[in-house]
Amino acid sequence: MPSTAEQSPPASRSSAGPLPGAGVAALGPGSGGAGVRAPPMDAPGAPEGPPPPAGDDPAASARETPNRLSKEQLFVLISAASMNLGCMMSYSILGPFFPKEAEKKGASNTVIGMIFGCYALFELLASLFFGKYLVQIGAKFMFVSGMFVSGGVTILFGLLDQVPDGPVFIALCFLVRITDAISFAAAITASFSILAKAFPNHVATVLGSLEIFSGLGLVLGPPLGGFLYQSFGYEVPFILLGCIILLMVPLTMYILPSYEESNPGQHSFWKLISLPKVALLTFIITSLSSCFGFLDPTLSLFVLKKFNLPAGHVGLVFLGLALSYTISSPLCGLLSDKIPHLRKWFLVFGNIITAGCYMLLGPVPVLHIQSQLWLLVLMLVIIGISSGMSIIPTFPEIISCAHENGFEEGLSTLALVSGLFSAMWSVGAFMGPTLGGFLYEKIGFEWAAAVQGLWALTSGLLMGLFYLLEYSRRRRRSKVHSILDTEAEQRALLPDENQP
Repeated sequence: MPSTAEQSPPASRSSAGPLPGAGVAALGPGSGGAGVRAPPMDAPGAPEGPPPPAGDDPAASARETPNRLSKEQLFVLISAASMNLGCMMSYSILGPFFPKEAEKKGASNTVIGMIFGCYALFELLASLFFGKYLVQIGAKFMFVSGMFVSGGVTILFGLLDQVPDGPVFIALCFLVRITDAISFAAAITASFSILAKAFPNHVATVLGSLEIFSGLGLVLGPPLGGFLYQSFGYEVPFILLGCIILLMVPLTMYILPSYEESNPGQHSFWKLISLPKVALLTFIITSLSSCFGFLDPTLSLFVLKKFNLPAGHVGLVFLGLALSYTISSPLCGLLSDKIPHLRKWFLVFGNIITAGCYMLLGPVPVLHIQSQLWLLVLMLVIIGISSGMSIIPTFPEIISCAHENGFEEGLSTLALVSGLFSAMWSVGAFMGPTLGGFLYEKIGFEWAAAVQGLWALTSGLLMGLFYLLEYSRRRRRSKVHSILDTEAEQRALLPDENQP
């Protein structure tokens, strides 16, 4: 979700994606909520074998209808899509008018920035907690309660103009914003886990498609909020949107299947992130989230200053990034599921392309290229596509790596991965605008964007180096095994020399 500091993949956020945003070709549900190990990543077409009887288990039902959505899968999609759309609109609605209202209530620019920034910090902490204890709390309960609290605090945000100016207003802004971040972390962590369980072989496709709703929320939130604010005042945008989210809660409670496990699992975040491949993948997640967040405090100022655009047209510049990411994410997810070995190419070249585009956003002065509006918009469009290439494969790659290193194939591992993904996205969402604003002030947008691009370039090159070393080790092991097999065959075929 490419236009705000806390966007997630898909998931992120939504849905994030992030979505806020990823797939699981290596998972398959079995009895008791455990997964069945899938064929290797380089063998996407390997048969899965006959599915077990479905019974009343929604995960088994998903397995039973691989070519068509089951009722349970459809309900999961509806629930996740409504959460992505509602929560992303709730987040992005603040942008057009809240800073001006906060200034009237005695908040400085620094405090306003902290009110926005605390969201990512507390989402980071909450994601780690909810990812660790999702099995004990329950995935459905966490999802529904996260939506309920998010709707409630959105309404409360609309009532803050009634409180006294100064410290009371500022303290309540922080309290409501932090509560909203915690509730969103609960909902998105549960959403990732439920989707990975419901779509064991197609989660990249599903979560990539759900980025459409995250993108819509981020695109529709600011203009809708601005229109309602101008027409009806400060309270109406928050109250209306909060009520819509609350109305989704009973529907979600009714239609969302229950995916529960009795075994919480024995592994921790620290064991997961200590795996070298997972550490590199989290670095990619953080770098791309930071790249998105960098643009929030800097791009609009640069466009207004450089091209003298009317303030109303600045949002159209952001649309190039948001729409290209939203449109490309489903395709990247589909390719990640259908051709799993493409993921490594997406991860490496997606980051390298993103880095090159950030060098050309300004462009960086050493290139001696004149800054043009069409070039800026083109680079933002390409960044949206390359970011989709890089973000979507991270989730399935982390899960595959976890299973290869002994993590259980069940909801507990999916929860750990979901929490880790959301947490690392939040780290970048906090660092991007913070460092971006500082660098913009010190060295200007052109050099600041180039520095930000170096982060993506570093993560892409490190990931490429890791895959080369992994390929080299695999090839050496293959040669050793081939030699050993040949020697064994020769010993079996040659007569025993010691026999009379």
